[in-house]
Amino acid sequence: MSRGPGLKAQGKFISLEGGEGAGKTTQIKMLADTLKAAGFDPVITREPGGAPGAEMIRSLLVEGDIDRWQPMTEALLHFAARLEHVRETIAPALEEGQWVVSDRFSDSTIAYQGYGHDLGQETMARLHELVLGGFQTDLTLILDIPVEAGLARAGKREAGKIEAGESAGEDRYERMDLDFHRRLRDGFLGIARRNSERCLIVD
Repeated sequence: MSRGPGLKAQGKFISLEGGEGAGKTTQIKMLADTLKAAGFDPVITREPGGAPGAEMIRSLLVEGDIDRWQPMTEALLHFAARLEHVRETIAPALEEGQWVVSDRFSDSTIAYQGYGHDLGQETMARLHELVLGGFQTDLTLILDIPVEAGLARAGKREAGKIEAGESAGEDRYERMDLDFHRRLRDGFLGIARRNSERCLIVD
């Protein structure tokens, strides 16, 4: 698989994708434990975020009013954070032979902005090519859950954080309407169908 210019890699790159409340955090922990038991030392990371500059952009995207950004502005912010993430965290780890497991990658932007915000998956794919060239995951696990069940689970998680006195407020996408989340789910399933060589649906 091509990693793009200057990104000759020896490790493997796995992402986990899915709508709100799909259970990615739990599955990532299980996958990390499995890799460690097999003798690997995986790098566990996330999007948006995963590098200092990308984490600064994260707060702009996951907090605040749901309509704080125009859809294309939002997509460009995600790709800006992603470029930092790849260059500062993912690519160096892969070049050292490490496995990388990321909570979200480019497929989330195709689903959330391309489908959820109706920008189109082709437009998001062109942005990916412009920013990252051929860089892509080796394996993407798409966790599928009915929209209503996922949102209920995500709401309980956020309430639990508040009760525990932990930082909350990263629920901007969760607060978007049901139609958005239905388009989002359809988007992820469509991504899996079109990219069966690297995507696996887990339900």
